[in-house]
Amino acid sequence: MVFQNRVEAGKQLATKLQNYKGIESLLVLSIPRGGVVVGRELAKALGCPLDVIITKKIPAPGSPELAIGAVGPTSWRGEPVIDEELAAKVGTDESYMKYQIANIKNEIRRRERTFRGDKPPLNLKDKIVILTDDGIATGATMVAAVEIVRQQEPKKIIVAVPVIARDSLEKIAAFADEVVYLEAPELFFAVGQFYREFGQVSDETVIKILRN
Repeated sequence: MVFQNRVEAGKQLATKLQNYKGIESLLVLSIPRGGVVVGRELAKALGCPLDVIITKKIPAPGSPELAIGAVGPTSWRGEPVIDEELAAKVGTDESYMKYQIANIKNEIRRRERTFRGDKPPLNLKDKIVILTDDGIATGATMVAAVEIVRQQEPKKIIVAVPVIARDSLEKIAAFADEVVYLEAPELFFAVGQFYREFGQVSDETVIKILRN
């Protein structure tokens, strides 16, 4: 299946979540930026609030693409998620971690201000949270988001995406309470291959969606 764009994908995905429609404790949390377009369609169809979750990976020393953990929203009471075994394996020390986490928190704080303005921190305790993005390739970003949300003691975490790589499905299912998707192909090179229109989503677009 190839989607026309993120809006169409979000509308189709919403049809698989109708059993959650109207639940008062329901909330859609999107990973910016593309996930916010999908999330808007879910929130509209399910009649619930939409917000963003901003996470950023902690890079391994000398290997910026390798994540050894992740930091979540600075406004939440929660700890960074660290893969202790991997961190030790790549020779990470305490000073490196402190430096990286401090820098990442500053970047997340800046992005939170950009997207959320002066909104108060989210309270996810006992909420049913739908985490969404425009697709999942390796799953690293989504796993980090699930783990960070879990610290806030929600009632349930549902990961809902239009498309997910088949080999990432099992990984996500091990962390989330439920995984909802439209396509899980084995041949997966990039999320963009499943969209006819996959232009970059601007910060301005995200802000406009979140304020409407």
